[in-house]
Amino acid sequence: MTLFGTLRGQVPVNASIESPLVPISSPDVMELFGPGAGASGVAVTEERSIGLSAVWSAVNLLAGTIASLPLHAYRKDGTGREKVPSTHRSAVLLDEPHEDLTAMEFWELVVAHIALWGNGYLRYRFDRLGRVIGFDGIHPGRVKVARHKESRRKYYVIDGNVDRPLTDDDLLHIPGFGYDGICGVSPIRAAREGVGLAMAAEKFGGKMFGSGLLATGVLQTEQRLNEEQAKILQSRWKAKTSGMANAHETVVLDSGAKFTQLSIPPEDAQFLESRKFQVTEIARMFRIPPHMIGDVEKSTSWGTGIEQMGIGFVVYTLRGYTTRIEQRITRVISPNAVYARFNFEGLLRGDSAARAAFYNQMWTLGAYSTNEIRALEELPPIEGGEVRYRPLNMGELGTTDQPNQQTAGDPNATRPAHPVPIPRQHPARTSEPDPGHRDCGP
Repeated sequence: MTLFGTLRGQVPVNASIESPLVPISSPDVMELFGPGAGASGVAVTEERSIGLSAVWSAVNLLAGTIASLPLHAYRKDGTGREKVPSTHRSAVLLDEPHEDLTAMEFWELVVAHIALWGNGYLRYRFDRLGRVIGFDGIHPGRVKVARHKESRRKYYVIDGNVDRPLTDDDLLHIPGFGYDGICGVSPIRAAREGVGLAMAAEKFGGKMFGSGLLATGVLQTEQRLNEEQAKILQSRWKAKTSGMANAHETVVLDSGAKFTQLSIPPEDAQFLESRKFQVTEIARMFRIPPHMIGDVEKSTSWGTGIEQMGIGFVVYTLRGYTTRIEQRITRVISPNAVYARFNFEGLLRGDSAARAAFYNQMWTLGAYSTNEIRALEELPPIEGGEVRYRPLNMGELGTTDQPNQQTAGDPNATRPAHPVPIPRQHPARTSEPDPGHRDCGP
């Protein structure tokens, strides 16, 4: 038995499938004979599921949205944080994680692996000093993971090479949702029956329209036909009814021939309704609002409509993926209190009104300066743009209000926000004014 120990604590890794120690239910045996088919009769794998438009749209939405968010490195500074310079090693690693792929393409691939296989595997690239300078993505189907019973350390076997297992010192493992503390669970495998039903419905629809709506049935005639005549009648019938070009065409039958439909019509089988339901099931599986993958029939059934559904997608779906990636990446760049964080404000890039309202609120509260806002908009700084302001009735940030002379010596005294004007006093008159003269007053 090798240092790798046992696969998931059960089967020796160096045992082949011919070994009696390997049960017939082992994944290696199942993979040898191909993926199993569920009740739908369709073999379901992660690669095959991408052929479904709903799965393609869901994975593309998750991967593309997260990968497009800015990913920055920050350093903790007392009670606050500051963004590390772009020349910092951590910032360079996040900006250029792969030697060939762009940051967008690389993180899109990683999120797609997590969404489909439930795991992302990134092999480190080191410089001469042993520092991580990049990653290489590994297809999840090539990796098997186990945890050593005694050391509790995880080991990774790539392409079945049990003689050279890898550890967490060699690669970064980003698991999705799981239940064993070792690997994430593939949503496609977990929901195999639902995905298989959608694939079967799509396959059925393709065959139905490919062979015509009247594809199965019985041709009856009052005449006795020999085998050759029956084949001729069958071929003529098929030529008249098969293919989209002949759909809904009227077929003329002679010699008392009659056609009897045997298959259940799609309307009776609720074929279209079944396909709609599977789209909703796939959206639920990936925790995506259905309207985001094209199902707009009930797009206003939650909250106040589309806007609230979009907010819920960010809060309840995207944050789960981004937090997993942030925490794992932080373990790589963590020296000197540096950590990774996605910037969700990047989602405002396509909404000018929302972006303007956000900037205005942050500027009013003093959270952003004018030049910081201009930098986010790719604009050059202006003179005096580094000053931050409090609300208008409070003054400039970093300054103190001038105390009122009447309350300067009393720390418990309260002072009005604005000076209260004192009414002007007129001298008392000793006699009534002369009606013939105008009293101009003091």
